Amino acid sequence: MENRAIVTLKKGAGRTLKAGGMWVYDNEIDSVTGAQEDGGLAEVRDFDGYFLGTGFLNTRSKITVRLLTRNPNTSIDEAFWKMRVKNAWEYRRQTVDTSSCRIIFGEADWFPGLVVDKFSDVLVVESLALGIDRYKLLILDLICRVLKEDGIHIRGIYERSDAKVRLLEGMERHKGFIGKPFDTRVEVKENGVKYIVDVQEGQKTGFFLDQKDNRAAVRRIARGKRVLDCFTHTGSFALNAAQAGAVSVLGVDASQTGILQAEENARRNGLEGRVKFRCADVFELLPALEDAGEKYGLLILDPPAFTKSRNSVKNAVKGYREINLRGMRLVEDGGFLATCSCSHFMEPELFARTIREAARGAHKRLRQVYFSTQCCDHPILWAAEESYYLKFYIFQVCEEK
Repeated sequence: MENRAIVTLKKGAGRTLKAGGMWVYDNEIDSVTGAQEDGGLAEVRDFDGYFLGTGFLNTRSKITVRLLTRNPNTSIDEAFWKMRVKNAWEYRRQTVDTSSCRIIFGEADWFPGLVVDKFSDVLVVESLALGIDRYKLLILDLICRVLKEDGIHIRGIYERSDAKVRLLEGMERHKGFIGKPFDTRVEVKENGVKYIVDVQEGQKTGFFLDQKDNRAAVRRIARGKRVLDCFTHTGSFALNAAQAGAVSVLGVDASQTGILQAEENARRNGLEGRVKFRCADVFELLPALEDAGEKYGLLILDPPAFTKSRNSVKNAVKGYREINLRGMRLVEDGGFLATCSCSHFMEPELFARTIREAARGAHKRLRQVYFSTQCCDHPILWAAEESYYLKFYIFQVCEEK
């Protein structure tokens, strides 16, 4: 077995780890001894020497150990990673449309710090932790081999490891081809809607696969309605509403690049006559539409994460309360509001309370129609709270009577 550092916890520390979590924070550690190497392997032991697991060590990160296994006899070799890849792919085969899906979702698939998305015949990888980065090429090769066994040929891999969080791991931000260059504009089809995904320049890995089921839920509501889709990005909710039979759809986003992509996607689906897009700040547009007396049968709020740390949660609550209050005022009596938060720091109870406060401020009554989280190719690992981030509601909005 390879040489490993020994990480010993303080007495009483490691409660989350012992409850099934995957991380050990720097303030939980009493000592690190043995063959220390950032990015290398370390055994985690309780204060009394009891073995708790093996993971990647990085003393430069607040998340000092990212757990890999709780079995003391496990070798971290090619066979280990191949079994993990096969398990991850088999789970997707059983639960989701795999034409485009997330194959690896970090800790929830026991690949700490690694994300791999499949868009048709292209893979996009995001590596966010030092230890997993060393195995990245091996894991990608194994994914290609496992998919090939299912008759799926991957024509190209693009890396989007350009998130700021890499800096906290002592790593540089990076993006580029792994292997031969290819056309990075990839066509995908989801729920019957065609999209062009720009894996090189799109947000994150290029497309938000996590809302797949929620876009399908919106389709059921949209028929015959006038729809406003806020924070439309490249038009996914708007296009689903239009294709499902909405009378008219307006998609709004602050990014001109996103709007241009949304317009292209509308043409690709023959929906340019039914859905329009506007580049505007949603926070400025909503009160302007209210002043103009506009009303919608369905209003969709899919904002970016307003908070990426616990320190900014209070400001995020104000932002979510404001857009939901404004949005409710624009929904016709008996119409529908779809609203969500994609920040795991905006905990479910807090998000629900914020919506309730917005309804009170708007003098509206809400009837919950639908609640969901992220699509099942982004599984939620209980005891790893960071894997539960998306909260999505559909409400019927009624006047107070």
